[in-house]
Amino acid sequence: MAEHEATQILRHLDSLKPSTIQQAPQLLSRGKLALLHLKALVPSSQTSPQHLLLGASILECGALISIRLKDTESFTRYYQQLQSFYSLPDDRFARHGRPKHQSQVTGLYLLLLLSLGDYGGFHTVLEGLEVSRGKAQVEKDVFIQYPIRLEQALMEGSYDKVWGETKGERVPSEEFGVFSEVLINTIRSEIASCSERAYPSLPIANAKNLLFLDSEGAVVQFAQSRGWVARDGRIYFPQQEEELLAAEKDVMSSSGAVIENTLGYAQKLETIV
Repeated sequence: MAEHEATQILRHLDSLKPSTIQQAPQLLSRGKLALLHLKALVPSSQTSPQHLLLGASILECGALISIRLKDTESFTRYYQQLQSFYSLPDDRFARHGRPKHQSQVTGLYLLLLLSLGDYGGFHTVLEGLEVSRGKAQVEKDVFIQYPIRLEQALMEGSYDKVWGETKGERVPSEEFGVFSEVLINTIRSEIASCSERAYPSLPIANAKNLLFLDSEGAVVQFAQSRGWVARDGRIYFPQQEEELLAAEKDVMSSSGAVIENTLGYAQKLETIV
């Protein structure tokens, strides 16, 4: 009975549409309970190959649905649960084959690590993959190569390459688009922080290209979110303006003191003469 219920839940999860995806958490809870009865929620030596694949498939649905719901904490938990399945040798799954979303879920986790700036964790996972699957196999895997290309572009500081990779057909699946968007937002924030320290102002047209935004209206909206001022076709960085005004005030103050000292010195000379 538990096997039948788990199989039905898996079919239901696979058929969920964007309009019905909110049903997923309840279905996943029921699915995990059914797997628990089958002793397939955590694999053991007694778990049959069929139940192993069933368990991995339901957890993979949970991982991918978590991405669509933009719940990264839930995705991370599913990824960690799946490691006990992914680490099993091929013969444990027998004729049923390995979990079909293993590469996709792993690639998504690599992309999550990149979006969080966890480069150490990224390379630890990648090195583990190269050991377990072989470097040649990793190089052929489109889901793994996508985050690898992004990481290389980030290390080079080639943000335009990162931007290009996150567009259109280069993205392996719609789930990757979620973390790609997070990654671009992180890069955009870094560029914005550097810009407001380096320049007193920028033309809006230049800021659009610099920040990888689609329109000048999007630049104005982004500027407002950071407390910048948009006027006369330019973006002004208040911090820089304040520092500039303070510097000018210091210069004027110093100049006034110099003038005052010079006048006093001149008066003394007249008295001596």
